[in-house]
Amino acid sequence: MKLASEKLVSDTAMVMAAGLGKRMRPLTALRPKPLVSVAGKPLIDHALDRLAEAGVARAVVNVHYLADQLEAHLAQRKAPAVTVSDERALLLETGGGMVKAHAAGLLPDPFFALNSDNIWLDGPYNTFRELSEAWDADKMDALLLMVRHPQACGYSGQGDFNLDQWGRVSRRKPGRVAPFIYTGIQIVAHRLLRDAPQGAFSTNILWNRAIAEGRLYGHVHTGAWFEVGTPEAIAPTEARLGRP
Repeated sequence: MKLASEKLVSDTAMVMAAGLGKRMRPLTALRPKPLVSVAGKPLIDHALDRLAEAGVARAVVNVHYLADQLEAHLAQRKAPAVTVSDERALLLETGGGMVKAHAAGLLPDPFFALNSDNIWLDGPYNTFRELSEAWDADKMDALLLMVRHPQACGYSGQGDFNLDQWGRVSRRKPGRVAPFIYTGIQIVAHRLLRDAPQGAFSTNILWNRAIAEGRLYGHVHTGAWFEVGTPEAIAPTEARLGRP
């Protein structure tokens, strides 16, 4: 079996933290979702701590809802070094947020991208190093970290994607269950962002083009991943993580 790479494909990650957190209400009435506490620390610190553990040196964090609170929290961190991508004027969604940060010269080619509410446990190797090992810049525009249903704690949906024998991604067919769920973690090449729409838009638009071109790939996570989208999901997640 191939060992996980000791070298990361990028020293930078973009952390998506600008959303309104509507599903997490009422906990997000007075604070942004990334600052909601799970297992003793804010959601965004779970993500940033894992980046620091992997050796990712820089994090670009986009902010919009209650941005002052989030910026004040981020200013207290030592690692990774945080740069804020300010979306106070207009919430740009996932795709638009990446395009704005890219246009500002904040993102190398490629870069990691992840949602700020991600909680996961590694499999045998560090997740970002496993993704780096699987990355192939010649054939990939993006590499999505996927998880199978049994490893998706608290998830009750029908799945997101299928993978073929080469690891290429296709969408779940209507009315069917797909075996793989997107974890919110990926490697993104600048090529994915080319000729992108202006303003706010979802990364799904760029993924659809990459799927059509055979350049969207998936890598299957062997550890656990936690769906923490609502207040009701917090206690079960904490129990699985071993918090009293």
